[in-house]
Amino acid sequence: MTRYADIPKPIRSGIVVVDPERGTPQRIIVLQFNPDTLERSLAPQAAGGGGDSGGAEWRDRNEALRLKGPAQETWKFTAEIDATDQFDVAAPDGIHPELATLEMLVHPTSAQLREASRLTKKGTIEISPIEMPLTLFTWGSKRVMPVRLTELSINESAFDVNLNPIRASLGIGMKVLSVSDLPAGHRGADLYLAHLAQKERLARTARGGRLAELGLGRGL
Repeated sequence: MTRYADIPKPIRSGIVVVDPERGTPQRIIVLQFNPDTLERSLAPQAAGGGGDSGGAEWRDRNEALRLKGPAQETWKFTAEIDATDQFDVAAPDGIHPELATLEMLVHPTSAQLREASRLTKKGTIEISPIEMPLTLFTWGSKRVMPVRLTELSINESAFDVNLNPIRASLGIGMKVLSVSDLPAGHRGADLYLAHLAQKERLARTARGGRLAELGLGRGL
């Protein structure tokens, strides 16, 4: 008889915040439940773009099969957090800590904002936008990619007696950061290239079709 201990636990998806200089993980966020569905979209970066010059049509025809860079890839999914599913874990603040951890992925820290304000008062002419840590999304070992969160919507649906949220559904949207988004030599760019190389390896393992299956037995 199969014992529960023999059933392998599923790998969890999650987010890893990485120091872009050292490459060391600063925080690991393991999603409590793996999302049931993933919505992914890829938009090719096609070359081309017309103009008013007489050679525009000729130029577009010559660029019809050219790409300027990797496809722009976005992910969307819904994550669930439920404190009532973890009775063995103390939750005096409900799921506030888990929500705050995710929210800080789209906020600069208070220290960074104070420093920016200090530089403004000091009369610094140009203040660079605040740089956030490198964020990786992981969906198993075959999908590890640098991302930027583009959407974080939170629907809190249950609360304890102190109004701490104890259950929430989160809509998360992400943009995969490619070599088109990151400077050369950036650790995130290297991780994206590793992610793309993994896709290439998987594509090579797919079974190739035959022209006969397409009704083209006599060739093209």
